[in-house]
Amino acid sequence: MARTGHALGASVAAPTVVPAGGADLRVSPSVIDDPPSSSLSPARWFLKGTLKLVSVPALVLMTAQVGFAALAREVGFSLGEAVLMAVTVWALPAQVVFATSLASGAGWVATVLAVSLSSMRFLPMLMSWTAVVRTERTSRTTLLLLSHFVAITSWVFTMAEMPERTPRASRLAYFAGFATALLVVNVLTVAVAFVAIGTMPDWVSAALVLLTPLYFLLALVGAGRVLDDHVALALGVILGPILHQLGIGLDLLWTGFIAGTIAYLVGRAKRRRI
Repeated sequence: MARTGHALGASVAAPTVVPAGGADLRVSPSVIDDPPSSSLSPARWFLKGTLKLVSVPALVLMTAQVGFAALAREVGFSLGEAVLMAVTVWALPAQVVFATSLASGAGWVATVLAVSLSSMRFLPMLMSWTAVVRTERTSRTTLLLLSHFVAITSWVFTMAEMPERTPRASRLAYFAGFATALLVVNVLTVAVAFVAIGTMPDWVSAALVLLTPLYFLLALVGAGRVLDDHVALALGVILGPILHQLGIGLDLLWTGFIAGTIAYLVGRAKRRRI
């Protein structure tokens, strides 16, 4: 399964996790605390999750998928291939890497490796997501199936909606409803945009694709609750462009490692003084 592969190879008060470098993966008490149980059935929670599709994050992702559709068409993919990529390579950055790698003539091995490396940032997200939604009776199979949907938008949804607002027993159904609706609507967006938009200027396509990481950055700024989060984000914004311009290679991984490590040490020093 593509998402399981790249998610496993993938804060509103929630686990303290900094995707840029995994500064602190400890589960906070707010995640352990379980809101009062609900009388709603799993089916009702699933439906409630689908209704959350009407939101700014989902709209941003849909707009960005229009940019991906334009890119896929420009580099020569068919409608069916573009739709298949949207379903199986769910994260938008990985979709872009996949399309551009194959279009440039790279082999399948190199393309799979590039997609896997681009998705390593999902590992801390997946760890924190599991801590939030898992119950004592949750099967590993269920977690593996739903991990396909763990990407930027669905992760932000999980951390914003569940730790303090959703009973633990209802979280998987709630998440499944939102994630399924998000996938279906975005696949339809890719299909319609691919047929309807014709040729789009490269700069417009790039701008649309950029909307998702831009939203994610702003969402993390608002969701940060501890010093570690803010230090990691600030250092990531500063170091990322610098390391990229230096051309040292693997600049994203080095940015996450350096920023996350420094943020963890700063946060640890502060907690020791308290």
